[in-house]
Amino acid sequence: MRVLLVEDDEPIAQSLRRGLTRYGFEVEWVTTGRDALAHEGPYDVVLLDLGLPDTDGLDVCKTLRQRGDVPIIVISARSDETDRVVGLELGADDYVSKPFGVREVIARIRAVMRRMQPRATEAPAEAGPDRYGPRLTIDRKAARVRLDDEELALAPKEYDLLAFLTQEPGALMSREQIMEAVWDANWFGPTKTLDVHVAALRRKLTDAITIEAVRGVGFRLIVHEDGDPRGSAGNGRNGGVGGKGGGVSGGSSS
Repeated sequence: MRVLLVEDDEPIAQSLRRGLTRYGFEVEWVTTGRDALAHEGPYDVVLLDLGLPDTDGLDVCKTLRQRGDVPIIVISARSDETDRVVGLELGADDYVSKPFGVREVIARIRAVMRRMQPRATEAPAEAGPDRYGPRLTIDRKAARVRLDDEELALAPKEYDLLAFLTQEPGALMSREQIMEAVWDANWFGPTKTLDVHVAALRRKLTDAITIEAVRGVGFRLIVHEDGDPRGSAGNGRNGGVGGKGGGVSGGSSS
């Protein structure tokens, strides 16, 4: 997900950029309202400070909203209720007061994107299960998985993990991304539970998918197409997403 960060306070911006990057976000950082309005993108969400050196962030918010419906989250040291109300009335989708934690910002980004999703990517009512290669299908509406046309018994978290990894076949997902998406943003238990669930999916879905471990980073799911044990990063129904190279073994977990 691409983020346009508009913030003139360098320590805050650098800390926020590092935190967002760690969780898989791509961050473009500008320090003035002029640069924010001149930025051509593309970006999926704007994090906008109100206290900019060249203009009021509220004016930037108003102009950005007039240009389109990209979500805008205001981040500001201004805690006055009037600023909050004005920001929301000018088109901001959410408002975060400084000081804040990176996880709070991420949670608000995801909440805003979930609210936007029905408008942007509403699926046809007749859409059926997603197919991954010749053997595996996932019916997300019914939360059911079929292997070779037979329903496969998965534990709840095994299903959640498979559903998450198959959103982008071939993409490398960090352990932090997976833990936050499948378990909880506030999970403080051992991440070894992730390795256990990956191992279970490998056993149950042998020859249909490969879950590659990238040591020190995370996991990548590869779909096996036409019986090729090396797999493919493509989604059989939707035409596929190109995988990343690297020749990493899909053996033991990292």
